[in-house]
Amino acid sequence: MTQEAEDRWADGLIARRAAEPGEMTTTALEGEEAQDVAFEPIGGPYVGAVRGRLDALRELVGLSRTRLDAEALAEAGRVLDEASARQRLSARHTVVAIAGATGSGKSTLFNSLARSQISDTGLRRPTTGSPIACSWTDGAAGLLDRLGIPGRLRRRPLDGAGGDLEGLVLVDLPDLDSAVVSHRHAADRVLALVDAIVWVVDPEKYADAVLHERYLRPLAGHAEVSFVVLNQVDRLPGDAADQVLDDLRRLLDEDGMALGEHGEPGASVLALSALTGQGVGELREQLGRFVRERGAAARRLAADVDAAAAELRPLYVADGHPGLGERARRDFGDRLATAVGASAAGEAAEREWRRNAQRACGTPWLRLWRWYDRIRVPAVQRPRSGTKAEEQVTARQHVEQAVRTVAGEAAAGLPAPWAQAVREAAVRGAEGLPEALDELAVREERERGTSPRPPWWPAAVLAQMVMTAVQVVGGLWLVGQIVGVLTPGLIVPALVMLGGIVGGPLIEWACAVAARGPGRRYGQEAERRLREAAAACGRARVLDPVAAELLRYREVREQYAAVVGAGVLTQG
Repeated sequence: MTQEAEDRWADGLIARRAAEPGEMTTTALEGEEAQDVAFEPIGGPYVGAVRGRLDALRELVGLSRTRLDAEALAEAGRVLDEASARQRLSARHTVVAIAGATGSGKSTLFNSLARSQISDTGLRRPTTGSPIACSWTDGAAGLLDRLGIPGRLRRRPLDGAGGDLEGLVLVDLPDLDSAVVSHRHAADRVLALVDAIVWVVDPEKYADAVLHERYLRPLAGHAEVSFVVLNQVDRLPGDAADQVLDDLRRLLDEDGMALGEHGEPGASVLALSALTGQGVGELREQLGRFVRERGAAARRLAADVDAAAAELRPLYVADGHPGLGERARRDFGDRLATAVGASAAGEAAEREWRRNAQRACGTPWLRLWRWYDRIRVPAVQRPRSGTKAEEQVTARQHVEQAVRTVAGEAAAGLPAPWAQAVREAAVRGAEGLPEALDELAVREERERGTSPRPPWWPAAVLAQMVMTAVQVVGGLWLVGQIVGVLTPGLIVPALVMLGGIVGGPLIEWACAVAARGPGRRYGQEAERRLREAAAACGRARVLDPVAAELLRYREVREQYAAVVGAGVLTQG
């Protein structure tokens, strides 16, 4: 080896593994950060559907931070962060990880694709302790830095740059079922960052529960960026390979992973032998075509958004159609009207009207008797303080029940965090509502004042005065005849006096009948005003905050629909 070559290997970036006798060596990545060619970043915002879904997800997270805890939004935040990080890196490269269980032969497949002995293979387990990368072209340093792969574990294939795999960055991962916990963690970390995954299984462990339950099933939505390889088919006699491959397809279908058959999008399933090279060329061809499309990063991102949306679904998709309907608003207003005593206030106003009519249009003798009766015995006694306190407690209970009912109806079917937000908004608005309704009732009664006097009341009073005068004239006429001052003739003065006596009550009765309709309307108007005032108070304090929370939920629901990529969700 020349001195120049020795200096090159000693630059501290790449460590050379000693070649075994008869073994090919690979070209190292020589100071890639310094000699890196200008790469083509994805640059700027993503385009098309991916951009719209990312913007919707970002808006969704922003609107939800005050309603959902950070843990619930952690995965969505991670997807946004990784999307931003991948956007700033090379679009010319596609990072593909080779993942598998112990003994599946993934390192052998890795070396076979690179046509170089890059990753150690052998009977010792675990063989691969750290991710090892092989890049076919320059410009992948940023991507490898993102994966946390140090310079000493970065390689170049023996056939150099270009070729049928130009733009490919292949990563050999530690065993997914490694007994060393740090190895599994390293594999999981890289799996979350790569653009595509080659899952390597062998005839003995292709149905392993760890692989299917921990990896394939959760990542079933990433089928379009997945390759499932049945390795070591050279060990299977006859048509056993086809039988195992069919069973593998069955298991993948049960995992929910779509299979890319008959031209449909989905995972590619192949059978090969990395040791003998059988089927490796087909995989190499598919990987080359996949890399040249340069769509893996966007597909992986779309699948990550799908996964994040599926995880968030219980937090945004309601059962049914929650909200405040007209009936719920009307019932709430009726309950507040009951609590404030609107019906009783209307009845009291009607009684007041009719009482005033009776006083104004009654006979003078009856008014005189009532005046005497009020002096002798108080007509109205003040309610005892205990009764008033009991009425206040009952009114408060009515208000609390009304608030609980309307909050329950508004939150019915909402996801738990939004239902809780609606209830909290209603409870906050209900603070001080009973006192506000009491003040409202007092103010309405004060503004109502005394009942108005209709135009016909003075005429009725004048008629009563005439009837009283007739009674007095008739009485004086009779007295004069009795004492001999006037000419005797009792019939006429008696009839005059009787007419006044009968006419007064008759006029009072007629006025009472005429006052029923206006009195009823007056009471209904008083009840209506108090009902509307109570409903307006409840709307401002409770219904409007609840409606604001529901509007916020509808906004996030629309954003969630945009994240999912559908205008209408199938539920709710």
